[in-house]
Amino acid sequence: LGLRTALSSKQREGKLVVIDAAHVDEAKTKALRARFVALGWDSVLIIDGPAVEEGFMRAARNLPRVDVLPQQGANVYDILRRDTLVLTRDAVQHLEARLK
Repeated sequence: LGLRTALSSKQREGKLVVIDAAHVDEAKTKALRARFVALGWDSVLIIDGPAVEEGFMRAARNLPRVDVLPQQGANVYDILRRDTLVLTRDAVQHLEARLK
């Protein structure tokens, strides 16, 4: 119930974004930071499918106010802690199955 409420809250606020996949061409923090700045994502939680791409995880781990989780790690605290919630299509499918 809590997870469903947190997801609904982000959707209502317009702070829920769905992307095809969380990947980077090169595993560089600088490149990922520039991408997030261009998108206006200052405080963001990215939830991917069962496994997060290693290069994306390495590029994101040094960014402050950016968290990356596999779908199994999705929790209310982390969703509400960050301003923007980004879900991959894989994460959406798994979360829908989890919440049924």
